[in-house]
Amino acid sequence: MTTFSQILAQELSLSATQIENALSLFAEGATIPFIARYRKEVTGSLDEVQLRTIAERHTYLTELEQRKSVILNAIASAGKLTDELKAKIEACQQKTELEDLYLPYKPKRRTRATMAREKGLEPLADWIESMNTPEVKSVSLSEEAAKYISPDHKLNTVEDVLQGASDILAEAVAEKADLRAYLRDYFMKSGVFISRIKKDYPEGTTKFEMYREFQIPVKSVAPHNMLALLRGEAEGVLKLELSFDEDYVMSYLESEEIYTKATLLREFYQTMLKDGFNRLMKTSLTTEVRSDRKAYADAESIKTFEANLRELLLSPPAGMKPTLAIDPGFRTGCKVAILDETAKYITYQPVFPHQGSQKREQAAKTIKHLIETYQIELIAIGNGTASRETDEFISEVLKTMERKPIKVMVNESGASIYSASDLAREEFPDLDVTVRGAISIGRRLQDPLAELVKIDPKSIGVGQYQHDVDQKLLKKKLDDTVESCVNYVGVDLNTASAQLLTFVSGISPTIANNIVTYRNQQGAFKNRREILKVPKLGPKAFEQSAGFLRIRNGDNPLDNTA
Repeated sequence: MTTFSQILAQELSLSATQIENALSLFAEGATIPFIARYRKEVTGSLDEVQLRTIAERHTYLTELEQRKSVILNAIASAGKLTDELKAKIEACQQKTELEDLYLPYKPKRRTRATMAREKGLEPLADWIESMNTPEVKSVSLSEEAAKYISPDHKLNTVEDVLQGASDILAEAVAEKADLRAYLRDYFMKSGVFISRIKKDYPEGTTKFEMYREFQIPVKSVAPHNMLALLRGEAEGVLKLELSFDEDYVMSYLESEEIYTKATLLREFYQTMLKDGFNRLMKTSLTTEVRSDRKAYADAESIKTFEANLRELLLSPPAGMKPTLAIDPGFRTGCKVAILDETAKYITYQPVFPHQGSQKREQAAKTIKHLIETYQIELIAIGNGTASRETDEFISEVLKTMERKPIKVMVNESGASIYSASDLAREEFPDLDVTVRGAISIGRRLQDPLAELVKIDPKSIGVGQYQHDVDQKLLKKKLDDTVESCVNYVGVDLNTASAQLLTFVSGISPTIANNIVTYRNQQGAFKNRREILKVPKLGPKAFEQSAGFLRIRNGDNPLDNTA
C-alpha cells in the first residue's frame, strides 16, 4: 500500500526520506521556521515553501483517509460494499472523486426515485435496464408497465408507471461517478461563463459595467474576474451562467447509456437521460465547477495578498529615532503624537492647518516647537484623508527650519482597527483612539514589522477582493506570512511586545506574556539562556525560539544575531 510519504515524494519531486523526516519533525512539535533554518541536515535543505506544502498536503491526505474510513463503514453497514467498490474508494486521491463514488449510497432526502420505489416500481426499472442490450430488437414497454398500474399508489396510467421507472433509472445514471467526472471535466475545458447585468440597472449605474455583456471560457477566467463575477451575483447586480453544448452532452450520455436498437426503448432512454441530466446533474455539476474556479481564484489571490503583506512587513525600518507622527484630518484637525527613540509615547498635540490662515499659522508654530523641543529626526504622515494637504503644510514648515527631519508618507491601513482594539486599550488605557492611531502611524515608520503584527493582517489592506476569498484560508496564509517574516528578521528580546513575541517559533501567547512580565520585574535579559527562568518556557520552547531572539549589548555578542 502506498504511504503518504511516497505519495508526497512523487507529487513534490522529493525523496521519501525528506518527506518522512519533515513529517517526523512536525509530529515532534517543531515549527516550519525552525525546521527550515536549523534542521537543514535532516530535511535535505527543504525551504519554508516546500515545508508548508508538505504540511498542507499531509493534512489534506489525512482528512481524505478519515473520510474514506467513514464512507467505507457507512456503505458496509448498509450491506452494499463490494470488493471492487472498496478498491476504488481506497485508491482515491481527490475528495471530489471520493464523493462521486459515495453518492449512490449516500442517505438522501425523499426523491422522486425514492417515491417510485415505495410504489413498487423498482422491478420494472430493473426489467427495462435488462432490455437495454444490443440483442433486443423490439420490446413492449406499455405491456410490461400495465402490470404495475395501481390506483392505490396513484399509478392510474401506463404513463404514470413508466415515469416512475424513468425516475429510478435517471437517479442511477445521475449518480454514476464516471459520467459525472467526464462531464465535470468537459465543463471545465469547454464551458463558458456568461454574465449579464440585470435590467433593473441601466447602463453606467453599477461598478460591474465591464461584465454587462461578458463571456469567458471557464478554463481561462482570471482569479480577479471570477471573484468580481461572484461578488456581482451576490450583490444581486449580475446574472452568471455556465454555458456549454447541451447537444454534445446528450450525445455523450446516449453513447454511454443506450445499447438497445429497439426504437421505443431508445426513445424512452433518450427522454430519461435528458430528464436525469437537466434535473439531477446539471445544477450540481455547474455548482462544482463554480466552486472549483472559486477555490482556484481564492488560492491565487491569496498568494498575491501574501506577497503584498510580506513586502509591507519587511519594509526597511527608518530606525529608532525621535519621531513626530501625524494622523491627518480636515474637520477634526491633524492628530500629532511624539515618540522617542525607543518608540515610547511622549505627548500629543492636535493642530488645525486646514481651517483658515490663522489656525494654519498657529499649527506651523506648534509643529516647529515640537520638532525643536524633542529633537525630532523623523516625521510620519498617514496616507489617509487630507494626507496630501498635510504633506504640503509640513513641507512649508520645514522650509523655514535649518535642521530638517526626514518626512515620510506612511500607509495607515488598519490603524483605526488597532486604535480601537483591546491591545491598544491595554497599551494606552488613558488615550483617545485618535491618539493611538497617530502613535501607530509613527511606530510603523520606526519599525514596520513590530507595529504591524499587532493588527489582524486582513485589516492592513493587502489587496482587492480580500473579503471575497475563503476567510479561513486567508487568515491561515496571512498568519503564516507574519510568522515567516518575524522569524526571518528575528526580534529584540528586550524590546519586543508580547504580540510580536507570539509569532516567534516555539513561543505561545502565555509564554510571550510571561517573558514581558519577567522582563518588567527582573530587568533586561543578559543572555539567551536566561529566558529558561521564564515560567512555562521549557527546553523544547527554548530550542525552538532561541535562534530567533536577539539581545543587544548582552553577555555574549553572538546573542545579538538571529
